[in-house]
Amino acid sequence: MSESTTGDESGPLLGPADIRELAAALGVRPTKQRGQNFVIDANTVRRIVRTADVRPDDTVVEVGPGLGSLTLALLEVADAVTAVEIDDVLAAALPATVAARLPRRADRFALVHSDAMHVTELPGNAPTALVANLPYNVAVPVLLHMLATFPTLERTLVMVQAEVADRLAARPGNKVYGVPSVKANWYAEVKRAGSIGRNVFWPAPNVDSGLVSLLRRQPPETTASREEVFAVVDAAFAQRRKTLRAALAGWAGSAAAAEEALVGAGISPKARGEALTVEEFARIAEHKPGKPERQDDQQDEQGSTR
Repeated sequence: MSESTTGDESGPLLGPADIRELAAALGVRPTKQRGQNFVIDANTVRRIVRTADVRPDDTVVEVGPGLGSLTLALLEVADAVTAVEIDDVLAAALPATVAARLPRRADRFALVHSDAMHVTELPGNAPTALVANLPYNVAVPVLLHMLATFPTLERTLVMVQAEVADRLAARPGNKVYGVPSVKANWYAEVKRAGSIGRNVFWPAPNVDSGLVSLLRRQPPETTASREEVFAVVDAAFAQRRKTLRAALAGWAGSAAAAEEALVGAGISPKARGEALTVEEFARIAEHKPGKPERQDDQQDEQGSTR
């Protein structure tokens, strides 16, 4: 498919003048409260679509479409796009923008006017990809909610604050490795996928932006539930300077009980959360004091800590 259906550089996509004209017509002023920074560069949104590996058979969900910059680029390629927008004015205007700029694809677009954190179902086919310029102030909870709610999401590419991108993609031992790193890795293989300059936004943010790619994988094999594993993760990083024996005392009931769980999981009580993989957190969750015996332990007299 040609990247441009008109003679100008951006084709049906939105350029700087288009963005400002739309915003003025709607009386929209980007707000810090909702982390709104609109992408005004057609090349950037096409780059995001390419990096996301959006395919002609994909059903894409986009969170926070704003005025529609990325939405239009996604619609050029994907089979269908569903945008989730919380802002009343932007949600009301987006379908008209799509119909005016990409009329031949307008029937492939759907809008959900809602807070993404409250979305539990989407119209049409199950989404296969999430591609979004996430509002910086809610990026991590929105990302984790979407991954948990829609297991059919195979590929995700989000643009977030560079610092958040670093945290999401961090590996054990990295100083910024923490709760977002571990929880994202429960769902997917996570990596940094590029940087985005400030000058492609209106208004230009005071921080740099980064792209994060997430490829869905099976969660670690464990008898503990996701909630049980995440409870260990939250406890471990709530006091990240402390050893796990101390940090997990509240979770386990006491420091001695925490040590018992750690030893049972094959983890040093003197270790810190920033050194552990998501698989190791899962093992700790399995050994929480008072947790019913694992089935494989009951079936195998020797027991198994896998």
